[in-house]
Amino acid sequence: MARDTLTIGRLARAAGVNVETIRYYQRLGLVPEPPRPTGGYRHYPPETVDRIRFIKRAQRLGFTLQEIGELLALGDGACDDVRRRAERKCAQIAAQIRDLRALHRTLEQLITRCREGDGGGGCPIIESIAGAGEPPA
Repeated sequence: MARDTLTIGRLARAAGVNVETIRYYQRLGLVPEPPRPTGGYRHYPPETVDRIRFIKRAQRLGFTLQEIGELLALGDGACDDVRRRAERKCAQIAAQIRDLRALHRTLEQLITRCREGDGGGGCPIIESIAGAGEPPA
């Protein structure tokens, strides 16, 4: 076997992930699984480290593993397709931010109602979660 190849343990350390992460990526088809020699260990080419790092960076940008697989399939020469996918992801993230801000406002309003309560009634937060009252808009 070539000296510059990596066992799964060395690959995991070099890429900064767990061995099980690599196995999971293999099951999803994101990382190719090299053949296992009879009675031996699989050996991964060094560029597999770059592929795993790509996957992790794409995840940090908000791409799902399915979307990452699609990006990998498109390759480097499909910049327009990749850009469109990134634009869609950016729009999704913006929508999530709007939703999170709305949730934040709602929780703040419930907390304020709870603080202002006289202690005699039920908890506005619990009542809202239980559906006893509509949460403030």
